Amino acid sequence: METLTLSNGVKMPLLGYGVYLVSPEECERCVLDAISAGYRLIDTAQAYYNEEGVGTAITECGVPRNELFIVTKVWITNAGEEKAARSIDESLRKLRTDYVDLLLIHQPYGDVYGSWRAMEKAYKDGKARAIGVSNFQKGRFYDFAYHAGVKPMVNQLQCNTAVQQVGIKSVLDKFGTKMMAWGPLGGQGSEAIFANETLKAIGAKHGKTAAQTALRWLTQRGIVAIPKSTHKERMAENLDIFDFRLTDDDMAEIAGLNLHDEGTVSFNEPAFIKMLLDTYK
Repeated sequence: METLTLSNGVKMPLLGYGVYLVSPEECERCVLDAISAGYRLIDTAQAYYNEEGVGTAITECGVPRNELFIVTKVWITNAGEEKAARSIDESLRKLRTDYVDLLLIHQPYGDVYGSWRAMEKAYKDGKARAIGVSNFQKGRFYDFAYHAGVKPMVNQLQCNTAVQQVGIKSVLDKFGTKMMAWGPLGGQGSEAIFANETLKAIGAKHGKTAAQTALRWLTQRGIVAIPKSTHKERMAENLDIFDFRLTDDDMAEIAGLNLHDEGTVSFNEPAFIKMLLDTYK
């Protein structure tokens, strides 16, 4: 497994397993399958309601805890210093671990500065080996990182061959922040990646699928990808991307597939923000 090094020296796997929309009932089995297939990074969140399943799996998998990289996120309803601190301890309880490897603010709304103070303390107390944010677009991210004491080490964003997040790269670089991709295979509407003729043709040259090509394109850019599947054979296929490299011409051709650089979710739209805040009170 290839890794990247965060700004504090922590090494993070470039490919992981995401459990978004994996039901609590299936989560334990899926995470055990993923770890058995070779995954060591597992990405969950308070709002996924499956931290307990992840916790049971990482306890029972037989892989030493220090060989796993566990990610979770503080949700909107837990924003603020005191609430975030309590929620971090609750996440650790559910995950059955003394620490997470990466702790993120899930959405850029509510008292994110209070949450960050709680996360900085968790980081200094050894409850998190690294801290960062998720879904912070470039303007919001710049303002937040500028004022943060400990600079975010990761920003998890929607990112794939159609949503390439090129515009935010220079802003992340300024603060030494790495990018992590949710929806690396497109999420809903992923058939646009699996059926893409460019990705299929480039993959065929290397004996790989369009999906494997899309994931390799991300990891070669130094972006952590967390594809999700509930099928063990697909998990293994997604992981099988480190025995080849895309050429410079391949990389440039795939860069031409960018359709909507900042993503398909309207994180800056008042109506979207109101929906989230009204839904999760």
